[in-house]
Amino acid sequence: MKEIELKLQGKISRLTNQTFKFDERVKDGWFSAVYFLKTKEIIEKFKPDNIVTMQFFQKNHAVLCGTDEVIALLNTFVDNPQELEVYSLKDGDKISPFETVLTITGPYQSFGYLEGIIDGILARRTSVATNVYNVVKAAGLSGIQKPIIFMGDRDDHFTQQAGDGYAAYIGGSTAQATHAMNEWWGKKGMGTMPHALIQLFDGDIVAATKAYHDVFQEEELIVLVDYNNDSIVDALKVAREFGEKLKAVRVDTSRTMIDQYFVRHPEVLGTFDPRGVNPPLIFALREALDREGFDHVKIVVSGGFNEKRITEFEKQNVPVDIYGVGSSLLKIHIGFTGDNVLLDGVPQAKVGRRFRPNERLEKVEL
Repeated sequence: MKEIELKLQGKISRLTNQTFKFDERVKDGWFSAVYFLKTKEIIEKFKPDNIVTMQFFQKNHAVLCGTDEVIALLNTFVDNPQELEVYSLKDGDKISPFETVLTITGPYQSFGYLEGIIDGILARRTSVATNVYNVVKAAGLSGIQKPIIFMGDRDDHFTQQAGDGYAAYIGGSTAQATHAMNEWWGKKGMGTMPHALIQLFDGDIVAATKAYHDVFQEEELIVLVDYNNDSIVDALKVAREFGEKLKAVRVDTSRTMIDQYFVRHPEVLGTFDPRGVNPPLIFALREALDREGFDHVKIVVSGGFNEKRITEFEKQNVPVDIYGVGSSLLKIHIGFTGDNVLLDGVPQAKVGRRFRPNERLEKVEL
């Protein structure tokens, strides 16, 4: 049983290194800025009895993520974690600018070298969770909450997929493109066909779909229909062939392409940008499917979608059922700062920083 299931059942309060599987070189300072390592060595010699309080914050309205990972980090790499006093918010908490999300109190030499790693964990996880949360919120503006498929596998290094997938889950996306993205929170990746499959059948969308359905008969049939840049024609081809078996079509037209529908219907041009996946194309696709009795077929759109673009679609009530979103969800725009703010229980911090108590913090048992 995955730890996330135990957590959801209330049997554990936090995920641990059983989930995160940290690189053992963290202990050796391999991932820490050298000046932290030098400070650790100096303090061990000159100030071994110090007790500091380190406080973490950021400067945005955000969805916090990464606290379980940070606490697991402390438990794994601090020699005597029971010496530390840790207070923290939880993954998924909404946070405000400058709000303290985590405090660690203890001997500097035992945990100070982890400061930059903690900042980085919180920054990446919170950025992704917040990006996804904002996109999910935008996808519900019409009054119907549309699912978000997290498709960020091609937009970052593959080693980041598990953590990014967990952060996306915290932000509200429960459909993700790879098994690795689902690793920490317990599901499997989902997806149907790439353009490559259609290419291997010489661009024949029906033949490719037949082959797909033959191999994956138990899965919902969702067909990519923009390969030939004639999305409506190809959507109707597969709808006529598969009828009730066809659950959805996906349009992924490049932002540098104009679908053939507009070549055949130049009379609709002149008041909008016809490139890529655009509202008039999706309205026309919905109308064409409905006209032939395929109103059960859902429409999935992908290709360059972000919060702003989804908001525009939703405000126009564009008949999209599911959004696939990738690179925009991985923008790291939230930076965390760790500051030493108390020394032996007495205020001591660089000018401009001070201890900021937060009654929302909960004590963490290490």
